[in-house]
Amino acid sequence: MRRMIAAGPAANRPPPSGFLSASLSRSALLATVALALLVLFGAATAAGDNIRLGEFIPATPPQPAPEAGFTDIDGKPVTLADFVGKPVVVNLWATWCQPCLKEMPSLDRLQQVLDGKLVVAAVSEDRGAAQKVAEFVTGMGLKKLAVYLDPKSNLGHALGVRGLPTSIVIDKQGRVVGRVEGAAEWDTPAMLAVLKPFVAGDAATLKDAAR
Repeated sequence: MRRMIAAGPAANRPPPSGFLSASLSRSALLATVALALLVLFGAATAAGDNIRLGEFIPATPPQPAPEAGFTDIDGKPVTLADFVGKPVVVNLWATWCQPCLKEMPSLDRLQQVLDGKLVVAAVSEDRGAAQKVAEFVTGMGLKKLAVYLDPKSNLGHALGVRGLPTSIVIDKQGRVVGRVEGAAEWDTPAMLAVLKPFVAGDAATLKDAAR
């Protein structure tokens, strides 16, 4: 990943580069990680890599969704091809990612509003056990959001995810049509307007949701 939108504990994300010594104190470790993130951020900015957090960035042209596999919460294998026929918002998140947790209630509300018309797939990038993720989601009180697991980040890498949260919008033909990097409010009129072209025949539903 070229940069991280949110960074988490070392147990849940790829370990930092070898220059970090196990003998560093906790405060020194945090300072070093923070400095490394600032350097990466600065390098991306200097290279003209504009950060547009929370904005929909269309894919021009749309590209076929990758075939990388992941699993549902019970361990059953899943691919993005399983969702062909309905538009999908694939949200990649983790339990340690605060921006991810901030946007999840709005993703849950979006799924409630467009249930049967659009699929919201919340794919956890946590490396921990499925039970931990399931308990975490239950504790948040989410009602409709379908949770999946990608502990080896196969899907995240295949989608070119640079940080968490990242949401990939896929149309009913199975093509990646755009993405949102960073947290967003998914049930607002602005985001519903973004999704409207991909939820064919559901203009009335989207109009009601935006009220």
